[in-house]
Amino acid sequence: MKVLRFYAPGDVRIEDAPIPQITADEILLRVRNCSTCGTDVKIFHNGHQNLTPPRVIGHEVAGEVAEVGANVSGWAVGDRAQVIAAVPCGECYECRKGWMAVCANQTSIGYQYDGGFAEYMVVPQAVLKVDGLNRIPDGVGFDEASAAEPFACAINAQELLGIEAGDTVVVFGAGPIGCIHTRIARGVHGAARVFLVDVNAERLAMSAAAVQPDAVIDASQVDVVAEVMRLTEGRGADVVITATAANITQEQAIAMAARNGRISFFGGLPKTNPTITCDSNLVHYRQLHIHGANGSAPEHNRKALVYIASGQVPVKDLITVHLPLERALEAFDIVAKGQAIKVTVEP
Repeated sequence: MKVLRFYAPGDVRIEDAPIPQITADEILLRVRNCSTCGTDVKIFHNGHQNLTPPRVIGHEVAGEVAEVGANVSGWAVGDRAQVIAAVPCGECYECRKGWMAVCANQTSIGYQYDGGFAEYMVVPQAVLKVDGLNRIPDGVGFDEASAAEPFACAINAQELLGIEAGDTVVVFGAGPIGCIHTRIARGVHGAARVFLVDVNAERLAMSAAAVQPDAVIDASQVDVVAEVMRLTEGRGADVVITATAANITQEQAIAMAARNGRISFFGGLPKTNPTITCDSNLVHYRQLHIHGANGSAPEHNRKALVYIASGQVPVKDLITVHLPLERALEAFDIVAKGQAIKVTVEP
């Protein structure tokens, strides 16, 4: 079979490999779609502290069961399934509290386990142990199901924020995750208005055409905080989500939040520059709530598939480029340049 394997930063190769053998406690998945995200691009260029090379990467995975281990129940060959990316241990204090998104012993598909940029992938016992292999509902394509993983991360963040009907929401970042945030805020939580912000005018226009925000703000051309204040008649935004790895957006989020506003630092910052300037008085006097958002739990993946299947939050139209595995490196380049909303690879 063909795989895309990471050896070192900048050294990622498409090569031949034997179809993996499973143990009695595992499942072999025939991968049908593995979608790409900005994290894949970061891994390509910088590696990752939790990734042990050589490693088959790719963590947004959907496919069909090809073989079932002797000790595994509830699954049969041919079943369609989506795989969680972040794998909680199920046993630590956080997991026992129900906080699986912040499991102290979390491992990940494509990091400690071989991932989905391959024709076949082993679903490890650790995934099955926490009910992390999810059935794809009828009517949902493999490509849509592969988008459930980033969708799940957005669900986690928005549940922490407590978005309410009638809220005004600002989303920084017009990539696929920003589009998904826009649709969840409206379709699930009933936000009254969503403003989409980006510095890339072409990507902003492309994403806005798909998700139809109530306003688009080109941060390269205008003062974002002033524009949000103008659009809200001086009140500010009820909710601000920074779905981008830019320090300034977190500072701007604090500056534009309304009284009792909720802020999600959804996009992590570069480890070489992880600090921002925070006007603590704004946080204090406006009674702001600043939340981190770390990945997702298995339950969020299941919710994502339900929302996709019901049509409540569609994702099909956000997957704008499909490429075979042999062209997976092109997918990374397209994502890096912001030339598509969502790119999926089809082994």
